Amino acid sequence: MTAMPDLRRVLYVEDDPDIRTIATLALETVGGFQLRACASGAEALDAAPAFNPHLLLLDVMMPGLDGPGTLAKLRQLPGMAATPVIFMTAKVQASEMEAYRSLGAIGVITKPFDPMGLAAQVRGMWAQAA
Repeated sequence: MTAMPDLRRVLYVEDDPDIRTIATLALETVGGFQLRACASGAEALDAAPAFNPHLLLLDVMMPGLDGPGTLAKLRQLPGMAATPVIFMTAKVQASEMEAYRSLGAIGVITKPFDPMGLAAQVRGMWAQAA
């Protein structure tokens, strides 16, 4: 496996505007990440090629295209087949966690999350996957 680059660019997909705002502040201001926040899977598919993210941070439950569905479509884009993914969800039963990992997730962040600790949580999962 090739060494993973420094984590800078995060493509974040969350349909709830309040959660998206809080997480964006947490990841950009506290975490120092370059973030592209999207309100839907379709928006993420449009934004991903030009943004070229190091990491995908996907909400699981979204109307229309959900997180796993968004990931499947992102994986078909050039250069996105192996981009690490972290899912964010309130559904954290063991069977669901295993399903997310089977999709290639390097981690799962439970909602509600701690805004002040979100960036560190993302970096920790990234480091464990490296």
